[in-house]
Formats: sequence, structure tokens, C-alpha cells
Amino acid sequence: MIAGERQGGLRSTLLELSVHLVLLTAVVFALYPVLWVVTLALSPGDAPEARVLPLPTSPSLEHFEAVVTRTSEQGTWLFGLQLFNSLVVAGATAIVAIAIATPAAYALARFDFVGARGATRTLLATQMFPGVAASIPLYMLLNVLGLLDTRTGLVLVYATTAVPFAIFQLRGAFEGIPKDLEEAAMVDGATRFGAFARVVLPAARPALAVTGLFAFMTAWNEFILAATFLSREEAYTLPVVLQRYVGEYDAQWGAFAAGAILVSVPVMGLFYALQRHLVGGLTSGGVKG
Repeated sequence: MIAGERQGGLRSTLLELSVHLVLLTAVVFALYPVLWVVTLALSPGDAPEARVLPLPTSPSLEHFEAVVTRTSEQGTWLFGLQLFNSLVVAGATAIVAIAIATPAAYALARFDFVGARGATRTLLATQMFPGVAASIPLYMLLNVLGLLDTRTGLVLVYATTAVPFAIFQLRGAFEGIPKDLEEAAMVDGATRFGAFARVVLPAARPALAVTGLFAFMTAWNEFILAATFLSREEAYTLPVVLQRYVGEYDAQWGAFAAGAILVSVPVMGLFYALQRHLVGGLTSGGVKG
């Protein structure tokens, strides 16, 4: 009996060690490329050295300084302007997507009207095609409207894909909120809009945050459409700037790695801020008893 218990405990320990070993291997596999990026960013020169453990031998911030202090021929601080462009475009895209998608998704989730199912299927169909497939007609429209090389034009382009996705995501979130909460609020004297604003929106806060974060990150990381519609260096977003460090005949890998790290910092900060907000949203609110 005792021998059997010992054997079972040994098997459990070996299984636990195996699981931890697999997880540790997965973490190393995922972080190894990130370590290479950090090493390239901190190593002087642009030629990477082939070695198993990529650690900077003589750390330097020269690549970060070269990226951050770039100026145009007129003396304009390019990195600051391009960072501002990315923040404005990504933030405006997220705001537009949430502002349009929230009432549309609520209507699809709560009201039965002619065309509701067809609208949902159309939203799903729009997600089947990449945004680059519509680059030519979008370019022609922006050219006619005079919105090429502008932040407004880029926001409108990104909204064409962000809004349908946001509607589809928020519709499922609103359907998951019990109608009893709204009915209880209306019994207490609230209007339909009051119940929506005071009951439904707080309950859907996690979904709103996730949808807004996804719209922001999609616009922040998008490259192909931005490179197509923007031709002035002052109008570039950060992904387009990163591509300029890798040319046809040479590549500034150190500057590219430093720029990649700088581009990732705002998104990571926003993610962790919204993560705390999501936890608070999941535990807030209550059910009328």
C-alpha cells in the first residue's frame, strides 16, 4: 500500500516536472526573438553577430538616439510628429469604431426588425476580405476627397474594417447581458436610453475596452494601407517609418530594432492600463434583488 502511494507520488512529481519543462521551453522559444531585438537595439553597429546567446557585449543607446532625434531638412522633429500621427490615427479609429458600433450592436441585439439577420451576415462577410483588397477604390475615393497624406483619410480607411468587427463583437456582448436588468431599471422609472446608459453600458465595459483595444492595436500596427496612402515623411505613421530602415540593398538593423521597441511601448502601456480596467469592470455592478 505504502509502495503504491510512493509510486503514485513519484509519477505525479514527474508529470509536474514535465509540464513545467514544456512551459519553460515554450517561454524561452517565445522570448528568444525578443532578446535578439533588444540586443540589436543596444549593440553598436548594424551588423548582427551570429551567436547562440544574444546578449549585448557593450550596450549603447546610439540607435535609440538616432531614431528619436531624426529631423527633416526643415528642422522638424520627425519622430515626435510621426508618433503623434500614430497616436491620433489609432486613437481616433478606436473612438469612431466604438461610437458607431455601440448603438448599432445594441439595436441588433435587442430589437427584431427587418434586415437584422441580413445585416449580421453582411458584417460577417466583410471580415472575409483583407483591407488591402479595397486599396485601389479607397485610394481613388481619398484622392477625389483630397484626403491623401492626411490623418483624417487614414482614420476613415481604418474605420471601414474596424466598425464591422466592433459591431459583431459588441452584439455578442449585449446579447449576453440579461434583459431583466433593463426591465428592472425601466420599472423603476428609467427610459430605454437611461437603462442603456446606466445599466447596459457599465455591464458591457469589459467588451467595450477589449473592442477599443483591438481597434487601436489594428490601426497602430497597420502598414500596407498607410504606406499606400501616405507619401510625405511628415505624414508617416510609425510602422511606415520602421520599413524605411530596411532598404533594397542595405538594412539598418540596429535602428530598426530600436524603433520596434519604441513602437511597442505605448501599446504595452495601454494594454496594461485597460487590463486593470477590465478586472474592475468584471467585478462592478449588481443585480437587483
